[in-house]
Amino acid sequence: MSTFQAPKGTYDLLPPRSATFLAVREAISAPLRNSGYGYVETPGFENVELFSRGVGESTDIVSKEMYTLTTKGGDQLALRPEGTASVLRAALQGNLHKLGGLPVKLWYSGSYYRYERAQAGRYRHFSQVGAEAIGAEDPALDAELIILADQAYRSLGLRNFRILLNSLGDKECRPVYREALQAFLRGLDLDEDTVRRAEINPLRVLDDKRESVQKQLVGAPMLRDYLCDACKTYHEEVRALVTAAGVVFEDDEKLVRGLDYYTRTTFEFVHDGLGSQSAVGGGGRYDGLSEMIGGPALPSVGWALGVDRTVLALEAEGVALDIPAATSVFAVALGAAKPVLFGLVTELRRAGVAADISYGGKGLKGAMKDANRSGARFALVAGDRDLEEGVVQLKDMQSGEQTPVALADVVDAVRAKLA
Repeated sequence: MSTFQAPKGTYDLLPPRSATFLAVREAISAPLRNSGYGYVETPGFENVELFSRGVGESTDIVSKEMYTLTTKGGDQLALRPEGTASVLRAALQGNLHKLGGLPVKLWYSGSYYRYERAQAGRYRHFSQVGAEAIGAEDPALDAELIILADQAYRSLGLRNFRILLNSLGDKECRPVYREALQAFLRGLDLDEDTVRRAEINPLRVLDDKRESVQKQLVGAPMLRDYLCDACKTYHEEVRALVTAAGVVFEDDEKLVRGLDYYTRTTFEFVHDGLGSQSAVGGGGRYDGLSEMIGGPALPSVGWALGVDRTVLALEAEGVALDIPAATSVFAVALGAAKPVLFGLVTELRRAGVAADISYGGKGLKGAMKDANRSGARFALVAGDRDLEEGVVQLKDMQSGEQTPVALADVVDAVRAKLA
């Protein structure tokens, strides 16, 4: 009988590569934790309507890619395809917006699910770290999030990424542009699905990656020409603040992102070393989403950065993260020394030292191979004779130098060496 395989389009994270994913999550979240963002965690599934109303029925995410299920009680649920709607729902349900001190600043990390054509950089199960600033309309918040994402990527050593920036207008000026764009699109030779999308959300057609569509979009009306004065002023403030922070970006008037809830600021991080799946993260302002899902008016802004894509970007640039070994001390017990060394390992762990021991009754050669594989800085080696003398051998795995240490002094000696 053949062994089970992970479902198509998914992956398992296994050591040692999983350590890189953990390091990426840590690096992305670190600037957020230092900037007043608190951690939030939401269920892996939600009510289907949360996404159909929030993300938008015209989006590929809702219309084609969402995993849905019906419970035994008849509830319609969906595996979460993105994080923003869930986080906003949780904030509203928890009445965080009523506690004062808006904006509510939250960050999250987790797995998301979309039924997509599986390929490198595009999975049906993927990992993201995200941030949301809920309840304030302020260009400084938009700029803050762009700057923090840039800081996270640069702290990892990434250099060959670009930031694309645009404004989608608001409820005042976007309807005028929408009508102009729809009039233009009705004159094109588009397939039935695209025609339907153009009637529901014509801005999504601008994001169509097919060359046959892009060729016809030459001469399409540009949103920048329809922005109201308030949106123009807002966007210029965002641009000025990001520029003042020394963060370089490119204006991209076709950038709309794949979700219906965005207003005003929208941005994307792209990496040219990833081929067609070049977006490593993105986000924007979503001032009307709270009302779409039944909440009060809460202008908000946020982003999500793909952990999987970021790892691929690091690999494309040849950036190897400096990940410390998981084990600092590895114990090798010979003869009857196992119980004593196991006790020392337990003491070391309680003292905050990362320690491990060879299992399975291996001899010296096999156990030392385990010690080498662990990446430990030191090995504790002891046999029957060492115990008779009341010592263990503390071996420096880099220099090979070995010194006897009294059993009672092992924890202090190890901590001193590691310090």
